[in-house]
Amino acid sequence: MFTGRYGFGVDLDRPFDEVLPKVQEALKEQGFGVLTTIDVKETLKQKLGHDMERYVILGACNPPLAHRALETEREVGLLLPCNVVVREVDGKTRVEIADPKAMLGIVGNPALDELANEARARLERALRALEAA
Repeated sequence: MFTGRYGFGVDLDRPFDEVLPKVQEALKEQGFGVLTTIDVKETLKQKLGHDMERYVILGACNPPLAHRALETEREVGLLLPCNVVVREVDGKTRVEIADPKAMLGIVGNPALDELANEARARLERALRALEAA
C-alpha cells in the first residue's frame, strides 16, 4: 500500500477489467456502496476527442458514516462521497482512495476526526482485501 499527500492506494498486477468489479466488492464488504461511476476515459474521448488510459472514478458512500458526518456538520456534504480511482498505470491497475482524514481535515471540526479515522480504516481494509485476492 502506498500513501500520497491526500490519498492512498495499491498497484495490482491484474487487468483493469478484473480489478474494477473487485474494487466494488471490497468496498461493499466494508459497508460502502458505489453511488456514481465516472468513466473519465470515455468522457474525455466524447467531449474533447482525447485518448487516455482507462480511468474510472467511483463515488463510494458508507451511509452510517455519511449520516454521522452530516449530523455533525451539514456542509460536509460538499466533501462526500469518498472518491476511489481505478486506473491503468504501466500495464498494472492502480486503485487510489481520497484520504477521509485529509478531506475532513479541511473542515477543522475535531468532532469529525474519529469518523475520518473509522472511514480510513475501512477503506484500508478494502485495499488489503484487494491485495490479498
